[in-house]
Amino acid sequence: MALLPDLGTEIVIPVCAVIGIIFSLIQWVLVSRVKLSPERKEANNNSKNGFNDCLIEEEEGINEQNVVLECANIQSAISEGATSFLFTEYQYVGVFMVAFAILIFLFLGSVEGFSTKSQPCTYNKEKFCKPALATAAFSTVSFLLGAFTSVISGFLGMKIATFANARTTLEARKGVGKAFITAFRSGAVMGFLLAANGLLVLYIAISLFKLYYGDDWEGLFESITGYGLGGSSMALFGRVGGGIYTKAADVGADLVGKVERNIPEDDPRNPAVIADNVGDNVGDIAGMGSDLFGSYAESSCAALVVASISSFGIDHDFTAMLYPLLISSMGILVCLITTLFATDFFEIKAVKEIEPALKRQLIISTAIMTIGIAIVTWTCLPPTFTIFNFGAQKVVKNWQLFLCVAVGLWAGLIIGFVTEYYTSNAYSPVQDVADSCRTGAATNVIFGLALGYKSVIIPIFAIAISIFVSFSFAAMYGIAVAALGMLSTIATGLAIDAYGPISDNAGGIAEMAGMSHRIRERTDALDAAGNTTAAIGKGFAIGSAALVSLALFGAFVSRAGVSTVDVLTPKVFIGLIVGAMLPYWFSAMTMKSVGSAALKMVEEVRRQFNTIPGLMEGRAKPDYATCVKISTDASIKEMIPPGALVMLTPLIVGTFFGVETLSGVLAGSLVSGVQIAISASNTGGAWDNAKKYIEAGASEHARTLGPKGSEPHKAAVIGDTIGDPLKDTSGPSLNILIKLMAVESLVFAPFFATHGGLLFKI
Repeated sequence: MALLPDLGTEIVIPVCAVIGIIFSLIQWVLVSRVKLSPERKEANNNSKNGFNDCLIEEEEGINEQNVVLECANIQSAISEGATSFLFTEYQYVGVFMVAFAILIFLFLGSVEGFSTKSQPCTYNKEKFCKPALATAAFSTVSFLLGAFTSVISGFLGMKIATFANARTTLEARKGVGKAFITAFRSGAVMGFLLAANGLLVLYIAISLFKLYYGDDWEGLFESITGYGLGGSSMALFGRVGGGIYTKAADVGADLVGKVERNIPEDDPRNPAVIADNVGDNVGDIAGMGSDLFGSYAESSCAALVVASISSFGIDHDFTAMLYPLLISSMGILVCLITTLFATDFFEIKAVKEIEPALKRQLIISTAIMTIGIAIVTWTCLPPTFTIFNFGAQKVVKNWQLFLCVAVGLWAGLIIGFVTEYYTSNAYSPVQDVADSCRTGAATNVIFGLALGYKSVIIPIFAIAISIFVSFSFAAMYGIAVAALGMLSTIATGLAIDAYGPISDNAGGIAEMAGMSHRIRERTDALDAAGNTTAAIGKGFAIGSAALVSLALFGAFVSRAGVSTVDVLTPKVFIGLIVGAMLPYWFSAMTMKSVGSAALKMVEEVRRQFNTIPGLMEGRAKPDYATCVKISTDASIKEMIPPGALVMLTPLIVGTFFGVETLSGVLAGSLVSGVQIAISASNTGGAWDNAKKYIEAGASEHARTLGPKGSEPHKAAVIGDTIGDPLKDTSGPSLNILIKLMAVESLVFAPFFATHGGLLFKI
């Protein structure tokens, strides 16, 4: 038996979740102390973070009140744009949610002809389990719960980011350290809210479902899988819709503003500038929040499903069964300690300390979490137990399960640092890409693509080793908990990730409000560090998606009764080759969507520059609203076809071709999707940072390529523009594609096993 009694588990999980929520609220209160209204302050001798509170405006004799009011106005415009877009998106997504919930109920209910009688259990025919109709009803409820939690996570993240962006700008007047703390605390609000909410809702759902299911744990945890499906289906629309929105505006603003008109980024004369800043929030914050919530929900569900038919489920050992949730609970406490290292224990006094401070977060959280995992494993698991392994029970020791989680955790860190090496302009790969701009855009594109392909090698080996180790020790359950290990520090990962778009917006607001170039330098430094860490976050998301979808695949083949997936049978091979094609089809759709939306945006921005008198001279204001509308309309319209492709493929394949072909499709999409996602994200990240390397001109080499407006710089801007949809739309959306198809197949597995393969039955 485990050392921690069942009652202890029932207390520990909700308490850790509540601690996470309280901590996020404290961070929010600290951020809200930065006032967005002009006020005269008494002299303050506080010199924390290496700067006095003396404002740059006071030194330079600029009217401070106008600056503060302008920042507040811009912030409210960005916030309104983001809120109205998300509300429009959620109206469409809400209709889909209801339709898909009905579909889940009808498909799963029909497995036993909507019978209300108890049936023999799938894995133990002597026992009776609850009817399939109950699984259908509860799966539908958990799907709606997951979808709702995902939507709330994304929306709250966006609200916090738009609340903090102007505050970060205003704090930059006092010093880079203060601005960093404001941006990071805001990211932490989102990270902890999301991690704690996801954990709490899942735990409450399990506790309530248990009242009905009683000892039928197999049925209970099968119906919980809908939670992961709901989370990921919302994330897909959030990521694709938000990604199309942000990149249409970004590409339009860059091509006309920077390349044609030679005006700075975020110049208030550029009509697409508000839409661009709104896009950062709806794509990189709301979309990413939903995405990582989906990963977390699915890896938990995959682990719970596999464990419910192992000795944990058979012996009704509640504490051991909820091991995945206890790992996440420990993760919240570890991330809480780690966050204090960035905001309270160390002071940032100079620009060069920003990036190391963010990277330290990853290392500290991983190191402390390793100890945390050891504590959870020792207190919550019996010394030996069995894990379900494709029809047999495999004997596992608790130290082996500790190694499974730890290997996932450290593989995540390795993937993060490899991603950083290939996307940060502090290292040679990105500097080589910048250097290639000497000979024009074509060589820049060639070098960038080569870098992206090369950057796949080490992450894939890291994923492969973690799969081999975790599967050898604990079969598919090992892979599921390895994925949870990678996501156990999700609160820190999200804080770092959300910090990037907040800093980016802060720089945009500084430019639009006409603030001093010294403030813009500080916000640019914050943004450059955020760009690299955003790439690290994407690396984490893709790596965890690979492990999660493999764990879900294992749960699916177990549930669908497939003993072996034989590649040499035609049924499986056609699935494999079609599955490998799907990420390409999906990428083509999303990139073309960005292209066509950007086309409309470029035409509109050009039209305004050509027809509004005095716009270039700064005497007239551009029409921001039209550009916001173009981005909104395009993204809502264009997100539906890629979403339909992902959601309908498993249903069509499973119903008409059966579970073996669907197994092939899942394996094929996983193998090709991971490669494309990593290379697309890293190529885009490298092009972006090559452009920033030239613009910053921090080294002798960079100065030979610059300044802004030079031919190498224009070539770099073109590379960055091509990379935008790769790194912010297609790449991050692909990890949702591979997870979503796997979790959907798992939810519908009973239906496919009973009624699937219609074409082969004819």
